[in-house]
Amino acid sequence: MEAPGLFSAKRLSNHNRGEMREIFDRAIRLADKDQMRLRVPHEVKHVQKLQGMHYHYRPELFLQLQGRTDFQFPREAFSLDPDELCVIPAGVPLGEIAHAEETRPFRNLVAGFYNNTLSIHFAYEARPHHPDIEVIEFFDAPDLDVFLTLSNSVAQTFHTQGPARAAVLKGLLMTILGLFRNIVETGAGQLNSDIGKVFRAKCLVREQFANPELSVQHIAELLGCSADYLSHLFHVETKERLTHYIQRIRIEGAILALETTSLNISEIAYAGGFADPAYFTRTFKQHKGFTPHEYRAQLDAHRAKAESQPKTVFFDRMDFTHGQPRRSAEAEKPAAAPRTAVALSRSGVIARHKR
Repeated sequence: MEAPGLFSAKRLSNHNRGEMREIFDRAIRLADKDQMRLRVPHEVKHVQKLQGMHYHYRPELFLQLQGRTDFQFPREAFSLDPDELCVIPAGVPLGEIAHAEETRPFRNLVAGFYNNTLSIHFAYEARPHHPDIEVIEFFDAPDLDVFLTLSNSVAQTFHTQGPARAAVLKGLLMTILGLFRNIVETGAGQLNSDIGKVFRAKCLVREQFANPELSVQHIAELLGCSADYLSHLFHVETKERLTHYIQRIRIEGAILALETTSLNISEIAYAGGFADPAYFTRTFKQHKGFTPHEYRAQLDAHRAKAESQPKTVFFDRMDFTHGQPRRSAEAEKPAAAPRTAVALSRSGVIARHKR
């Protein structure tokens, strides 16, 4: 089993580091002039597993460079434009959609946090509207708690209305941007560190979940460590077992197939890396609480119900069709008989009455 491209993610080159220094210098100047727009989603119930979204156990920062990122959250959605910074609080689920400009490609700078390590990477549009990692570096951060405290303080202050809110946010932003600037200048990259192993393991699972040979043992062999060590490391960093993560990603793919294809259950099982459809059904029920057949039946029932509902609701009527409004009650009454027919009917009644 060969490793995918993401598995061998490129480290920052000297050119990349120089570009990052310039980016953080510019961001600091904008923050100093109150020209850096900050976006922070509202915090929600942490670590919800929502379809089409993912979350992290620590905050994440996005600095938009080119193009636009459309973010979706459980309670809201907004877009991030160039020279805008978004701080995602820990545990908040998010979805991302990349949009390029007419003359420039999509690009942003993303920072994440791990145990005593932080990552910074450039993101690009790997395929239409899908951002992915271009180059990445993991830096040793003995003072990681400082970064986390600053990031959490930004998120908390953003949604308060204190009298010094603007001044506090400005100070926090300039401090955290300055710290990122310093670590890019002086920090030692640690792509081959333990944190790098967790990152690469996740990339490999997402790229290869349809491969029935994918297992903790195979991933550990590619990473050059034991399966037990990798399982322990993955659980420490993500609070999830690697075996569970593999199953979860496969089940997410199966759900998408159930919703968007007409493949039967066995075909979906094989396409998702399950060698045994019966085992796939048991695993699916463990994760979702019902079988794939039951899930598809629920989908069909929901679609049938949706088809019986109005397609458009106006203030004075409902349109149950795709193009022709439903006739009003008056319009649905039988049409009046022609005048001649009425006259004949009346004459007949009169005649019978006379008799």
